[in-house]
Amino acid sequence: MPLDRTNTSIFGRWWWTIDRLNLFALLLLIAIGSILVTAGSPPVAKRLDLPAFYFVHRHEVFLLLGLIAMLFMSLLPPVAIRRLAVVGFCASIVLMMLVPFMGVQTKGAHRWIDLAGISIQPSEFMKPCFAVIMAWICAENQRRVDFPGYLVAVGLYLLVAFLLVIQPDIGMTLTITVMWAIQLFLAGLPFFWVFVMIALTIAALFGAYHIFPHVARRIDSFLDPAAGDNYQIGRSLEAFRNGGLLGRGPGEGEIKQFIPDSHTDFIFAVAGEEFGAIVCLIIVCLFAFVVLRGLSRIRQENDLFVVLAVAGLLAQFGIQSVINMGVAVNLFPAKGMTLPFLSYGGSSVIAIALGMGMMLALTRRRYGQQH
Repeated sequence: MPLDRTNTSIFGRWWWTIDRLNLFALLLLIAIGSILVTAGSPPVAKRLDLPAFYFVHRHEVFLLLGLIAMLFMSLLPPVAIRRLAVVGFCASIVLMMLVPFMGVQTKGAHRWIDLAGISIQPSEFMKPCFAVIMAWICAENQRRVDFPGYLVAVGLYLLVAFLLVIQPDIGMTLTITVMWAIQLFLAGLPFFWVFVMIALTIAALFGAYHIFPHVARRIDSFLDPAAGDNYQIGRSLEAFRNGGLLGRGPGEGEIKQFIPDSHTDFIFAVAGEEFGAIVCLIIVCLFAFVVLRGLSRIRQENDLFVVLAVAGLLAQFGIQSVINMGVAVNLFPAKGMTLPFLSYGGSSVIAIALGMGMMLALTRRRYGQQH
């Protein structure tokens, strides 16, 4: 059957209504991630006495699962996205409640839980579901005068923030907070309450600095490099210097041998050393394109739920990307946050793919006006 506008099959309708440019940009990021993990993970595997391509093979499986999840989600209508988000959010919250009691401790934090021999980070799956649920609550608040939308939104946010803080995961808490605030602002929250949220966020950051020693160490090290351990940041900056504009070539990087998290938190440094500043700039542009293109698709959207959900999903995607790349070039204090689709990971890769699949589904042309 020809793939033209007369094709009324599920795939035909999907092909002519989906944002193909954003889909191709995401597929390109997935391909780049496969290349970078292949370049950056063998030294880590060697240090852990694992087969050289241990992380590469696992990452390819995660990318394949993520790709399938993203494409499946992109086929669904908004009502199905909302229902799946509710189920996913409830399941994630239950698992997050179990993490402090049954979770696996890694680097001083309890964020993972083992299910049938598979390690899962529930908070990663909670993120895209939370964005969609907040969009639905805010949209219902505008549609129904008898629905206490803002109270429900605040209650769910406090629950999520509490479960993240006790892990502790301050970086994800900040990401969720910014996304939540953006959605409430777009939903029409008065400016007074926006300023109140900003003030409370600043106060919470000061509190985190004094309560959590690892937060204080990272901020102190960022403000005064001589005051703490900046080993990975120093090696990351050295990698960018070695790479220059064009890079040293695939597989020719040397600094990655000495960066413990070269396949995860500092994958951007691997890109800088082996492929150079020009390729890094292309990667930055790809992330920016996905966010700006997605926002452009909802400019004339009449469904408030779609607008808020897409804005929340893209806010998560953009904030996480900016934080990871900013840490690699020492613009922000060190934070263990993966670079979407580029860093090695299981839960993070699949959860990001689910979120981007939701975004692609909600920005399909049949939901809004023709662009």
